[in-house]
Amino acid sequence: MLVEDTPLPGVKLITPRRFGDSRGFFCESYSVKAMAEQGIDIRFVQDNHSLSTTPGTIRGLHFQKPPHAQAKLVRCGRGSLFDVAVDIRRGSPTWGKWFGAELSFENGRQMLVPAGFAHGFVTRSPDTEIVYKCSDYYFPETEGAIAWNDPDLGIDWRLGDLAPMLSAKDAVAGSFADFESPFTWQG
Repeated sequence: MLVEDTPLPGVKLITPRRFGDSRGFFCESYSVKAMAEQGIDIRFVQDNHSLSTTPGTIRGLHFQKPPHAQAKLVRCGRGSLFDVAVDIRRGSPTWGKWFGAELSFENGRQMLVPAGFAHGFVTRSPDTEIVYKCSDYYFPETEGAIAWNDPDLGIDWRLGDLAPMLSAKDAVAGSFADFESPFTWQG
């Protein structure tokens, strides 16, 4: 497994090894032992799987507030997506900064998004499947969102000619300027 640091401390790109032959490939997509050997000690309790049928589908920027904050380990089961993490920890030297990476079935990459980061993605191909682990269960009363296109964040979603498709909830998410973060950087 290849683990790469990103400009946002704690956000990592993880590429498990694939073993292929004429039949296809085998990949151990997650291992507690392998993660611990890389210094990643997060207990995941829930797996989620979503399908976005149309390219340009944006989901995010989402997070859950403490005491049910979630770390996520995100991968693409089919198709391709651009995955984004935004640092929302008050006092962090990277507060309001974002990092994005292409995750696809072909490249096998995963993104580790710790608690204290907002998360979102945009699909690049039809019928894209997103599979991700969460470190806490879903509690709707703790969910939050920041507008995907907030000018203060300046995320380049690399939409090109794609028209963004949003849920009703994401279409009315609040601004970063008005956001009162429940997270504090532990530096």
